[in-house]
Amino acid sequence: MEEEYIRVINITIIGVISWGLIFILIRRIFANYSFDFSTRIVSTLHATIAVALATLSIQDWSCPVCPIASTSSLRQMETLAFSLSYMIYDLICSHFDQVISIDNAVHHSVCILGFVAGLFYIRCGSEMVAALWITEISSPFLHLREILKEIGYRDTDLNLAADVCFATIFSLARMVGGPYLVYVTISADNPILIKAMALGLQLVSAFWFYKILKMMRYKFIKRSILSNQKST
Repeated sequence: MEEEYIRVINITIIGVISWGLIFILIRRIFANYSFDFSTRIVSTLHATIAVALATLSIQDWSCPVCPIASTSSLRQMETLAFSLSYMIYDLICSHFDQVISIDNAVHHSVCILGFVAGLFYIRCGSEMVAALWITEISSPFLHLREILKEIGYRDTDLNLAADVCFATIFSLARMVGGPYLVYVTISADNPILIKAMALGLQLVSAFWFYKILKMMRYKFIKRSILSNQKST
């Protein structure tokens, strides 16, 4: 057990440093773009790797969240430590931006606390890896839509397609898979802190879902107005 804790700590520390160095490198490469542009590229990289690692750590494909309330495997702990390092880096990095997002800070704080709790108890690995997969699967499209705007594709068909892909994947993952995972986590014999984190993350997801619905409604109304103007 002690060796596992040491490995998790090492992955986390090395990860935080590595993410910082990757950001500095990307910031220099894309110096003509905004601070947010570089952070979104790093975030996309993390989301892609995190989803891959979460997929590889599934123990039973007939039941991806099984075994429930069980001891975490080493691969699951390494996957969680990998994403914990990113969350810590991104929370620190966000304080250097000109605009601090309260929503993002709350989300990251909940995630960090959840990761730490899961790694400390060495339990709920299946549930937490599933949560990681659910929360990160839509992230590449989230960042793509903003990256496209900055490189000159605002209000284009490509940007709208990215918006639709993000909204669809987010809705299915967070509002279909999410509630099921919360139910499984809360009904199982898990530590109370893990249950609280699962519920807290779902509440944050529901809030963002509401904002996404408003965003998509605005997008389609704006698109309709622009189409009518062009036709006249």
